[in-house]
Amino acid sequence: MISKIPPHVFLAIMALSPAIHAAPRPVTRESPSGLSLTQQLTLADTAADRYALLPNDSDFVYDFNTASPQLPNRKNFPALVGTGVSMATASFPACVVAPVHIHPRATELFLVTSGTIQTTLIPEFGAGPLPSTSNTANPNTRIISNTLTAGQMTVFPQGGFHLQINPTCENATAAAAFSSDDEGVIAIVPSLVSLNEGLLQDVFGQSLGAEEIGRVREAAKQGLALMEECKKSCGL
Repeated sequence: MISKIPPHVFLAIMALSPAIHAAPRPVTRESPSGLSLTQQLTLADTAADRYALLPNDSDFVYDFNTASPQLPNRKNFPALVGTGVSMATASFPACVVAPVHIHPRATELFLVTSGTIQTTLIPEFGAGPLPSTSNTANPNTRIISNTLTAGQMTVFPQGGFHLQINPTCENATAAAAFSSDDEGVIAIVPSLVSLNEGLLQDVFGQSLGAEEIGRVREAAKQGLALMEECKKSCGL
């Protein structure tokens, strides 16, 4: 069982995932042609020309101490344009379950910097060999699960379904590096339940009624949850 937690906690964690890209205010240094700084950097003839568009030393600094959310990308940190990389940091409160998501344009390196985080990756079909305990619900789908502590890292290949859980009573923190300056993110459950009701019922073989679909949609809006058993053991 899982239960809801406040939206502000969700935002802190989802600096690593859904729909936060639009939140940061972009650096607006428009040219006479009306192009934004990011557009000018993208259209620059050479990498050397991009430096002329970033004349201040501070253009090459992103302050994780003051930034919110902590997700630099080409829009809010234009110095990343053309580098093909970005990163994020996040805090995972006790017992939290982050939503299943994918990054359509980037591989992610996920590093635990404090505490304990369980990670799960669901790769593409045919990603064998399949351990006998990998997925009892669907033995044809591999599930790669690990429990990481500070200083340990895992990789989520581009497009791979993945999620993170803090199964302990202590907060945990992590950093993530992406192989794109515009990694993108898709939250799987909210995206799926955005289909119309009739199509959803067809997708699930008519096993879900309208009331059940409504409950799933409401839960998906929260995006983040707490594990009920973990809450009880931690006294939350």
